[in-house]
Amino acid sequence: MLERPISKAGWTRVAFGDVVRLSKARVADPEAAGIERVVGLEHIEPGDLRIRRWGDVADGTTFTTLFKPGQVLFGKRRAYQRKVAVADFEGVCSGDIYVLEPANDRLMPELLPFLCQTDAFFDHAVGTSAGSLSPRTNWTSLATFEFLLPPIQEQARLVEALSSARDLVEKTQELVNSFNVLYEATSLQAFSKPVGSGIKPTDWRLAGWQVVQLGDLIASDAPICYGIVQVGEYTPDGVPTLAIHNLSGNFVDNIHRAPASVERAYQRSRVAPGDVVISIKGTIGEIALVPQHFAGNLSRELAKLRFNRGLIDPQFFLHLYASPAFRRYTSSLIVGSTRAELSIDTLRKMQVPVPDLSVQAQIVEQLDRIQVAAGGAKARLEAARRTIIRLIEAALSGVGDQ
Repeated sequence: MLERPISKAGWTRVAFGDVVRLSKARVADPEAAGIERVVGLEHIEPGDLRIRRWGDVADGTTFTTLFKPGQVLFGKRRAYQRKVAVADFEGVCSGDIYVLEPANDRLMPELLPFLCQTDAFFDHAVGTSAGSLSPRTNWTSLATFEFLLPPIQEQARLVEALSSARDLVEKTQELVNSFNVLYEATSLQAFSKPVGSGIKPTDWRLAGWQVVQLGDLIASDAPICYGIVQVGEYTPDGVPTLAIHNLSGNFVDNIHRAPASVERAYQRSRVAPGDVVISIKGTIGEIALVPQHFAGNLSRELAKLRFNRGLIDPQFFLHLYASPAFRRYTSSLIVGSTRAELSIDTLRKMQVPVPDLSVQAQIVEQLDRIQVAAGGAKARLEAARRTIIRLIEAALSGVGDQ
């Protein structure tokens, strides 16, 4: 029941389900129906309203949820990932994606995706999710979300402002994509000295680079090791302990803190600024350089690499590890059918091409320069996205209008 007072004259407090409906359209055989594209949660990028990736129905799919251009796709599983997009093509999508559309003419279709991007909407979705490992919200709960609905004329003005902001986001996203392409091309040129599709030690030696085992590049007082096997319950004053998801973050947010009594037995895996941390279980391929502001330990899914800087620049290894050729080589070393693993022994024996330090410095400088520029573009992209959120939040919350 909607009992809270309305804070804007002419505006109406409504429940999400009053103006939005869940599409239940299904197609039993997408390929036979002429549908070519399939969208899963992995294809929707947080904060990006455009669907830029998809799979091919011809490759096989069990998805039957139909969506059409103009409809809004909302990821109901792990709603905290903030996955919302507007379809500009027809396709089928995962059952973990809700297909939404206006239920009547009270809500402009163009306003719906912006509404679904608000903090208030996501907070409601997350707060009504159930399940520990893979929490999901449900339509009945989403339908109870309340917000202030402006008159159609106000909606049109709001959509115009938000669309301009979205255009800025699109242009900035294109700039970020261009930097990504430039980085890939530069990396390919720097690390594809050998002829062939993979890295073979003989090829790199012929190219004039030494090839040594990773274990021989590690500092003698800090052998390769994994982290704490069981990190224990979160302890507010405990030891910061990295997990895989922290490697793509800022080493500040969502850091687990292990009890000091547990961490004490794993002094060998304590990390310091300048160490390289790499994922070795589950999600293989995450890697990061420990920043100056962090000191702590690791979970067992990660390994510590403290390099001998007289032999290799840690930043050079990060760029090498991210290169397409070296990733193919790394993939060939992964074992495990149910849970991927890159063992410590395999890491030690990994063949690493190492040019002179002067050559390493040149490669690092070139690739770092691109990454810095890309980082600036990404910061502008996030700022543009936040602008959209602020606009819609301010408009639909009634702030400043009594």
